[in-house]
Amino acid sequence: MNITVEAVTARIIERSRELRSAYVNAMKATMEQNPPKRRLSCGNLAHAYAGCNEQDKNIIRLMQTANLSITTAYNDMLSAHKPYERYPDIIREAARRMGCSAQVASGVPAMCDGVTQGQAGMELSLFSREVVAMATAIGLTHNMFDGNLFLGICDKIVPGMVIGALQFGHIPAVFVPGGPMPSGIPNKEKAKVRQQYAAGEVGEDKLLEIETKSYHSPGTCTFYGTANSNQMLVEMLGLQLPGSSFVSPDSELRTALTRAAVEKLIACTASAGQYRPMYEVVTEKSIVNAVVGLLATGGSTNHTLHLVAMARAAGVILTWDDMDELSRAVPLLARVYPNGEADVNHFHEAGGMSYLVYELRRGGLLNEDVVTVMGDQGLASYEKAPKLNSAGEAVWEDVISASNNTDVLRSFDQPFSPEGGLRLMRGNLGQGVIKVSAVAPQNRVVEAPCIVFETQEELIDAFKRGELEKDFVAVVRFQGPAANGMPELHKMTPPLGLLQDRGYKVALVTDGRMSGASGKVPAAIHISPEACKGGALGKLKTGDVIRFDADQGILDVLVDPAELAARPAAQLKREPQNLGRSLFGGFRELAGVSEEGASVFNSFIDFNKESL
Repeated sequence: MNITVEAVTARIIERSRELRSAYVNAMKATMEQNPPKRRLSCGNLAHAYAGCNEQDKNIIRLMQTANLSITTAYNDMLSAHKPYERYPDIIREAARRMGCSAQVASGVPAMCDGVTQGQAGMELSLFSREVVAMATAIGLTHNMFDGNLFLGICDKIVPGMVIGALQFGHIPAVFVPGGPMPSGIPNKEKAKVRQQYAAGEVGEDKLLEIETKSYHSPGTCTFYGTANSNQMLVEMLGLQLPGSSFVSPDSELRTALTRAAVEKLIACTASAGQYRPMYEVVTEKSIVNAVVGLLATGGSTNHTLHLVAMARAAGVILTWDDMDELSRAVPLLARVYPNGEADVNHFHEAGGMSYLVYELRRGGLLNEDVVTVMGDQGLASYEKAPKLNSAGEAVWEDVISASNNTDVLRSFDQPFSPEGGLRLMRGNLGQGVIKVSAVAPQNRVVEAPCIVFETQEELIDAFKRGELEKDFVAVVRFQGPAANGMPELHKMTPPLGLLQDRGYKVALVTDGRMSGASGKVPAAIHISPEACKGGALGKLKTGDVIRFDADQGILDVLVDPAELAARPAAQLKREPQNLGRSLFGGFRELAGVSEEGASVFNSFIDFNKESL
């Protein structure tokens, strides 16, 4: 086993020992004190199955077999979630075939970041993760369910479902994907037109035409942003069926995999005699495996927040230092947009998740001592690819021993880069993260005067006025969780990318987030502490020289420390709250720092006796 992966895993286990033990004990106590259905009264049960058909009523009434929950994020505005419309019927029928039952426990909100990018509603995006977690818990707290199925794909939805599900970690859990839409126009062409629009070279009609060709049908968007990183992560955690993440929504195999997810979940329930609760699947070791998968594929920077928050919900303390150290040991095996020209369909065709796991195992980069929803075979099941047999059922076959496209997916010993996709940045401005896998080596070091902005709109307006035709470091502050909910700042990508293409040395420093699809401009993001909580970004002035070195992980302002300390901090200017943002004021007050997942739950979820 790789010595760095082994050492980091051991460190996380030791650091988390007390919290993890409390979590596991809490889950065991919950199963003992509140086993599903057993403590419900006759009136409780009657309410719970009043809407079921007679067959399901009889199954539930007998309490001899599993009753499954369905937590769904279906809506037909999100292309990724549109296929979920028919899943409950497929799941119920598959459960009945096995003498079991299934009920929709709850629907959770599903926000599309693609719709809210650059809009006021994006200020609700990060905290929608917490709302999803709470909505998940509300559905499951009826305590009717022996196994839990989760229908979710996109950005904050899967992390929120995982956090909520882990509060019910005594119950087995399986996540069920929907699959990506067919490939549209090449991502490079889309990015080119976006930059042309930013430069005023094309109008909105051309931009809308190209965007519509890119996002064009039901299924997940095909770039490797947060949504598709989510799918990779839950598969690496062992919560999703092997090779199921990127199977087309309309294929027969996709339907067969949904049925198989029901069968595998039922096999994990206590009533089936092979009880495999979620807390046995999501462990320190499987979380490290998920981080390794993220790094090896150049996944979304949003997971430097989400994975930390998800781990904490399982009683595991994961840090940015852990992720940084792992990144230096894990090679980059995939190039998927924004880290390359391919999309997730091309990744899947090249060998996909099964080949990725095969190579990571071959390189000794994964913890093998893990439990998955597939059983006790550990990760061996996850280097097999799903196929349809003659009966129309999903079966798994051995993975190919070579990539089908080495421009997209490579072997452990011939990687695109010897290091993974993320790097920790730290210095007198605080600490943050950068996605180096998408940044060309010649663009990773910038030393230039900064220009301070307090909104992304200010930067865009300065670009339109022609004020940014020079080397500079853009500082966009007051964009953290406590300031305005930490919206993604995707609108800045085209103008900054255009300036970089014109030969200027540019970089971005912000306490906000960038989209999981952002890439080629060097960006130190999630800077912690954020400006409105005393972070040094609040003391910067336009003209201060910043040393930005992504290779060495250095982020310093070259100002005398005494002078910097003596400066008054800029004050956050509160904007009028509309489009529901005022309802999230309490979340902004409770939000933790970015390096701890920007969660509102950390101070409450400690799993001690008083909190249960």
